[in-house]
Amino acid sequence: MRMSELSGATGIPVATVKFYLREGLLPAGTPISATSAVYDGTHVERLRLIRALIEGAALSIAQVRRVTQTLDNPPDTWHGMLGTAQSVLCGPADEGVETAPADALLRRLGWAVGECSPARADLARALARLDAGGISVSPQDLDGYAASAQAAAVIDVAALPTDTPEAALRRAVVGTVLLDNVLIALRRLAQEDVSARTFAGRRTSGAATGAAIAETSRSTG
Repeated sequence: MRMSELSGATGIPVATVKFYLREGLLPAGTPISATSAVYDGTHVERLRLIRALIEGAALSIAQVRRVTQTLDNPPDTWHGMLGTAQSVLCGPADEGVETAPADALLRRLGWAVGECSPARADLARALARLDAGGISVSPQDLDGYAASAQAAAVIDVAALPTDTPEAALRRAVVGTVLLDNVLIALRRLAQEDVSARTFAGRRTSGAATGAAIAETSRSTG
């Protein structure tokens, strides 16, 4: 197919397709003349993935380039493919980040996490922000949060398609970003449910005092 047909098949404007070609996100087509090339189904799939990464996962061009470079030179294992997805989504490497608290937690959990895992630094930064905010979380509570995260991870990995690298990376990257929002919303809703069940009918001391004052005013008025 010509570029105009590729554009029509994917809904992506020709100018944008040319931009992706210049940025190295999309492989070049097969030349048929000095100024023309033809494209096939692999280009359609790549463009759909690029659109999902940019529009669905809100990744930058640099992040998308890391994904497409992995597709062009895929790792030997599916575990390595998931590692690529995590490296794209996680924050910067652990430059100057004190990872000891995160390391201690991971050792206690016994998780099979590599020393260079990009999420290790993210965990260290998150724990540091908790400490700076004056929020104390007990080891038992951290273990509980970790158990919930691992249960979600079991579902994530089971849902990871292994038919093509493109499908795996789409699910690992886009699915993780979009499902993060689902998990956050579910946690908020669960908090509301547990709070309603735990504190049903219980007033704060301030509310109780205010109610008593109001009752006294009505009695004496």
